[in-house]
Amino acid sequence: MTLEQFNAADAAEAGAALLQCCGSKRWTEAMLVTRPFRDRGVLFSHAESIWRTLEPGDWLEAFSAHPRIGEKKLAAWSSQEQNGLHSAPAQVLEQLAAGNREYERRFGWIFLVQAAGKSAQALLDSLQARLTNPPEEELRIAAGEQAKITALRLDKLFDV
Repeated sequence: MTLEQFNAADAAEAGAALLQCCGSKRWTEAMLVTRPFRDRGVLFSHAESIWRTLEPGDWLEAFSAHPRIGEKKLAAWSSQEQNGLHSAPAQVLEQLAAGNREYERRFGWIFLVQAAGKSAQALLDSLQARLTNPPEEELRIAAGEQAKITALRLDKLFDV
């Protein structure tokens, strides 16, 4: 999709495209209201600034749209982003699954990390390190990771 096509699309089509990038309905609605975007730089700037204005509940909604790190059934973009897991040793995958369960028990949401280009071991190391964070700090870190994922996906959406 080009930026011009996105700007001209009806709200339902444009909203569906944005929800692929970030699962927050409030973020999507705010992005739709700010259309049309003059260029990609403006779009990315709005995406970031809108994300920072949202409430923790909106962040959690976006987090819930993601699969767990290491899950077998993944959507196309998630599969590409978690590419470093495809050749991971079984032991690392088992540790990721256990870490995901522990993380969700501790914080109440899935472990979220911008996984593109990272090895399974790097993802596991990140998960284990973040398990020691206080919940308020971890929520801010996860929100920052969501912002990175959103930017990556917006780039894919408009990569033509």
